[in-house]
Amino acid sequence: MSYNTIKVSKGSGGWGKGLVLTPNDQKNVVLSVTGGGIHPVAAKIAELSGATPVDGFTNQVPDEQVLAVVINCGGTARIGVYPKKRMPTVDIYPGSPTGPLAQYITDDIFVSDVGVNNIAALGAAEAAAAVAADAQAQTAAATPASTPAPTPPPPPQQKGFMSWVVKFGNAIGYIINTLLSSGRQALDIILKTVLPFMAYVGLLIGIVNYTGISNVLASWVTPLASNPVGLILLGVIVALPFLSPILGPGAAIAQVIGVLMGTQIGLGALPVQYALPTLFAIDGQVGCDFVPVGLSLGEAKPETVSVGVSAVLFTRLVTSPLAVAIAYLASFLI
Repeated sequence: MSYNTIKVSKGSGGWGKGLVLTPNDQKNVVLSVTGGGIHPVAAKIAELSGATPVDGFTNQVPDEQVLAVVINCGGTARIGVYPKKRMPTVDIYPGSPTGPLAQYITDDIFVSDVGVNNIAALGAAEAAAAVAADAQAQTAAATPASTPAPTPPPPPQQKGFMSWVVKFGNAIGYIINTLLSSGRQALDIILKTVLPFMAYVGLLIGIVNYTGISNVLASWVTPLASNPVGLILLGVIVALPFLSPILGPGAAIAQVIGVLMGTQIGLGALPVQYALPTLFAIDGQVGCDFVPVGLSLGEAKPETVSVGVSAVLFTRLVTSPLAVAIAYLASFLI
């Protein structure tokens, strides 16, 4: 089998210095975890490199065979799952290190906002130079900066009361540093994930209200969202197995209808009892794009993944309308 070296560059709104990928007999799979089959970006990478594209939703591939993973994550979990495993990750959405796994996303393993025009085959001279530069960078990262100084002899062990004081001080220091680190990580997540999401939702509300889009959308979804039967039907639609993995990334329907219904309920145009069933009606697709990733993180066997993904998707088709009906009945108790 003939393989070629390719370069994947970031898009105009992307992040990362680009990836140079060279498949071989042991690592020759381009895993597409985007939903809806093989994404065109994964197909282009496979076409130019000679690797094999595989749909990550219906197939489980050992990590050591994966050349690169193509995802469509806006910055929650999947964006950091594969970089944490040191697998080259190509995100078709614009984005930068964010989310709870942001510390694992580095520019040597991740690139974002990638389209089919950002993938190019390298010539023999360019490929050799790129591979040599990559090997040099890895060698430099693996080589210690200087020869470590000889380890000094351990200090004499304290005994008696002083030993107890030292142990107590070490324990207090460990607790304080743990709490300080937890606070630092929590604040980092709030600044990089929670606050930007709140700003995004505020911007979306402003746009749909100012431009009149809310009125147009209201005329479209009112037949479904203004009565319990319509909400149940909406819950069925968003949970369709062939549709839910596509609606999951970005949650476009959930965000638009959620903002619209919340605004209408806040204005008093719809009764507040519609809030709870609407929540379940628009969230039937939540997590459906993450099923194969979650099973992979749980080190599930290939047979488990092939059955588990379909099982979860079809289960959502049943539980989503049931949840809407239960939420509608429960809303009268609030």
